[in-house]
Amino acid sequence: MPQIIETVDVSVPVNVAYNQWTQFEEFPKFLDEVDSIQQVTDTLTEWKVSVAGVERTFEAKITEQHPDERVAWNSTGGEVDHAGVVTFHKLADTETRVTVQLDWEPEGLLEKLGSALGVGSHAVKKDLKNFKEYIESAEHPDGAWRGDVQA
Repeated sequence: MPQIIETVDVSVPVNVAYNQWTQFEEFPKFLDEVDSIQQVTDTLTEWKVSVAGVERTFEAKITEQHPDERVAWNSTGGEVDHAGVVTFHKLADTETRVTVQLDWEPEGLLEKLGSALGVGSHAVKKDLKNFKEYIESAEHPDGAWRGDVQA
């Protein structure tokens, strides 16, 4: 299973970066391949994505979440098999490092070829750049969920 690890530093306090990341339904504003996300429960989301022109749907379950520290998930059903974690590290009062680790199973020839060429890593890097631009230009996050989910 390929693994992607990418990092971006954002010029906002750690709670602002974290709060925005908990607003899953807003992800299409900065994640290029995400068409929509529906928050079903505090720990379950339904995703629609377009990868290399192919639409996919899946559910993801939050497996661990700690305010201002991390959000971890696993896909639980649908057409995409992956797991990941996003961590938030305070660098200074107004500077945060956001790190994404994503483990995924490419499906079909096109995705396997893309994985071998590092396309997934480039996409995550671009999405993190988009997140940086989005959160730094916003006056405040779109919302916040400060609940704690124990692993």
